[in-house]
Amino acid sequence: MAAILFILDALLTLVVIAFLLRVVMPLVRADFRTPLGEAVLRFTSPLVMPLRKVLKPAGRVDSATIVALLLVQFAGTAILRLVAGGGFALGPIVVRGVFDLAHTILQLYTVAVLVYALLSWVAPGNDSPATRLLGRLCEPLLRPVRRVVPPIGGLDFAALFVLIGLQALQILLR
Repeated sequence: MAAILFILDALLTLVVIAFLLRVVMPLVRADFRTPLGEAVLRFTSPLVMPLRKVLKPAGRVDSATIVALLLVQFAGTAILRLVAGGGFALGPIVVRGVFDLAHTILQLYTVAVLVYALLSWVAPGNDSPATRLLGRLCEPLLRPVRRVVPPIGGLDFAALFVLIGLQALQILLR
């Protein structure tokens, strides 16, 4: 049963990440005309587009996408709870869903910052669509840290401090 729950949780987390990327990418002005951007749009549009007819965007924030993200997160939490043998109580599902979503956001940014830092060491100057997307996602977190902790001896420690902060936040959520 634990293996089934793990697989189901992993698949549902990937779905949530797709919707999360659809929320975050416009906020950081990432390009949707990349293979990943197009995949995110195609995967999430069946739920977002009908909601968009009812919910209008508020500036750069697409309220339909946020509602879709929350619906997917809460549905995933309910499915996992039911499969695990728990009951269907709306309060615990909403609370657990909010914590799970926050955890997923922190995990996504942890992986993004880690991969972005590794790419800067292994392939500096790489201008692939994936590197540009990672830069758009990570630079808003790294830039303020770089103002406080400048590069030392040519090494940028901003990613290390951001990763420590993200891990501390994940610990607080447990």
